[in-house]
Amino acid sequence: MSDNKVALHRMLKTSPEKVYRAFTDALAIASWLPPYGFLCTVHEFSAKEGGSYKMSFQNFTTGHSHSFGGSYLELKPNEFIKYTNKFDDPNLPGEMITTIWLKKTIAGTDIKITQEGIPAVIPVEMCYLGWQESLEKLTKLVEPEIPDA
Repeated sequence: MSDNKVALHRMLKTSPEKVYRAFTDALAIASWLPPYGFLCTVHEFSAKEGGSYKMSFQNFTTGHSHSFGGSYLELKPNEFIKYTNKFDDPNLPGEMITTIWLKKTIAGTDIKITQEGIPAVIPVEMCYLGWQESLEKLTKLVEPEIPDA
């Protein structure tokens, strides 16, 4: 396993419940997880302890895609999510672990994310940049309060 790791932190002006839902709803995650310039297809999604997921990101410019999946190791509603990630491409070996902490604050939700075991062939800086773009999209999904009527 590679020792490549990224750590991110954000304060979001919304509730932990809404952020947790964005991580555990297939349609939501497909809208915000892929970095800019990528599309996401969710093939399988069961966000529960012992559940698994499978998805692919497609580069909109080139059409090239890469698929990956994993399993949910631990979920504590509105507080904590831990899951594995493994690319289907044998040139991207190993299993990554992604951990998300959510904490309610006076300002909204304090979110901390770590991703460990990033394959050595992936530059950590590019992974970090991708996560930053994803978190920008997450913010734009969860912060608006839009009434139905």
